Amino acid sequence: MNPISLIIADDQRLLRESLHTVLDLEDDIEVVGLAEDGQQACELTEKLKPRLVLMDVQMPIMDGIQAIRKIKACMPNTQILILTTFAEDEYIIEGLAAGAIGYLLKDMDKNSLLKAIRDAVEGRHMLTPGIASKLAARLSVMTKTHQVSFNAQKLRYAGVEFTERERQIIALMIQPMTNNQIAETLYMSVGTIKNYISVIYSKLGTSDRMQAVAYLNEFIVEK
Repeated sequence: MNPISLIIADDQRLLRESLHTVLDLEDDIEVVGLAEDGQQACELTEKLKPRLVLMDVQMPIMDGIQAIRKIKACMPNTQILILTTFAEDEYIIEGLAAGAIGYLLKDMDKNSLLKAIRDAVEGRHMLTPGIASKLAARLSVMTKTHQVSFNAQKLRYAGVEFTERERQIIALMIQPMTNNQIAETLYMSVGTIKNYISVIYSKLGTSDRMQAVAYLNEFIVEK
C-alpha cells in the first residue's frame, strides 16, 4: 500500500523540520513538501497532490483558513488537518467550515498525531477533547439565535419589522450579551453591531438598552 503523502504548512522553520523528521520515520507516511505560508501550501498541494495537508492557522501572505478554502475548492479530496497553537473559537469554527477534517493543537503527543493523520485520510473527523468542548459551547450559543421566534400579530400591531440579522442580534441581546460578545458570536465587528442596535433602538423608539430589552421580550416567543 502506498504511504500517506503529506505536506506540512507552518511558518516556523524549526517546527516544520521537526515534524518532517518525526513523520518520515513512519513507514506509512511520506512528507512530500514543506510550506512556510498559506500561498505556498496551495501551490505545493496543486503540484504534488498529497492525500493530506497539515495546516497551521496564522501564517504570512495567506493564512491557513484562506488556504484551506482555496485547496478544498480545487482539490476537494485532499484532506486537511489544522495543527496550531491557537484554540480560539473563531479559528475552530472557520477552519472546520472551510473544509478541514480536524483541528489539533501542537502540544499533543506524537502517537495521537500519528493516529489523527491516519484517521483523517480515512475520512474520520478529528478533534481533541478541549477543542470539541469549545466547539460544542460555541454552537450551543449560536443555536440559541435560531430558537427565538416573534409574535407576528404583536409586531404588526406595534408597527415594528425586523430583518433576519436584526432578529439574530435581538436574540443575543436578550440573553443578555454585551456588544463585544454579540460581535464575536456573529463574526462581525463591534462597530457593525452597534449600528444594527441603533437601528433596533430607532424602530422601538428608545435609546435605553434595558428598556429596549424589556420591550423586545414582549414580542419574543420562546420555542
